Amino acid sequence: MKVNIEIDCTPEEARAFLGLPDVSQVNAIYVENLSKALQGVTSLEQLKELSQQWAPMGQFGLKLFQNILEGGAAFAQGATGNKKKSS
Repeated sequence: MKVNIEIDCTPEEARAFLGLPDVSQVNAIYVENLSKALQGVTSLEQLKELSQQWAPMGQFGLKLFQNILEGGAAFAQGATGNKKKSS
């Protein structure tokens, strides 16, 4: 049996329902700082330098973050017993 449930809500309502923190103020500050930083960028080299300052670990950091999320998802899936069936 397969049951689909569709929930129509805003991202703010979803976060509140799931008990996640409201990060809208942090996001606004991040976007404001990023906008200010990008105002002085006039070349690709400056953009590359800025991106290295904001993400010093670069591609390695992104891959590490992805691995952490995948590991957490796999753990949560195993804890709830929702393992995918191989076809």
